Amino acid sequence: MSILSNLRPAKGAERKDTKRRGRGLGSGWGGTAGKGNKGQKARAGGRVRRGFEGGQMPLYRRLPKFGFTNKFRVEYNVVNLNVLSRFDGTVTPESLHEARAVGSGLVKVLGHGKITKALTVKAHKFSESAKAAIEKAGGKAEVIS
Repeated sequence: MSILSNLRPAKGAERKDTKRRGRGLGSGWGGTAGKGNKGQKARAGGRVRRGFEGGQMPLYRRLPKFGFTNKFRVEYNVVNLNVLSRFDGTVTPESLHEARAVGSGLVKVLGHGKITKALTVKAHKFSESAKAAIEKAGGKAEVIS
């Protein structure tokens, strides 16, 4: 049975002793114990928070706010026609995900590249050029809701 107090480094492992600060001048870490002389950082608990600039207005507050996040935005995984040409028969978001062509989620087909074979493509959205190219090749573009 292993108890935490029995844990030891592996036999032959290199192990450094901790620096015992503030244990006399002979140790090299006596006196101020490596903290320099006086000031906030020499005191107990004396750390300044991230971004603190000594009381000066910090940079993140001097710069203007910008941007906007639309909480109704819909993100699509994009796939082009040249990727679809690798498939045969019916192409669904699941088959695209299994082939690692897209991640999981909604799929939009874009019209970059050429498609020569007739495919039935099921996706959540199509660009006009992609839809036209699929139908021109003799296939069908079906929108999934």
